[in-house]
Amino acid sequence: MNALFLFSATFALVLFLGLQSLNVNGGHRLLSALTSFGIGAANVTVLKIMPGPTGWLEVAAYLLGGPLGILTSMAIHPWMVRRLGRKE
Repeated sequence: MNALFLFSATFALVLFLGLQSLNVNGGHRLLSALTSFGIGAANVTVLKIMPGPTGWLEVAAYLLGGPLGILTSMAIHPWMVRRLGRKE
């Protein structure tokens, strides 16, 4: 169960970091501010989980969350901008 939480938290962290980068580079100030909350929440979760005992499954979950998170952020960002974003 710890591996699932760690994967989810890492996925979310990298997802929000990717979205943050795309939003900042695109000049989407409101979306940039909103993704900052997601970065903070996901980072706190990773930091709470990781100090515990970690085996190979937790390490694998941590390492897989990042690539899947960034690919997802790249896929959903255009939709976010169409729905919520406008340059300010």
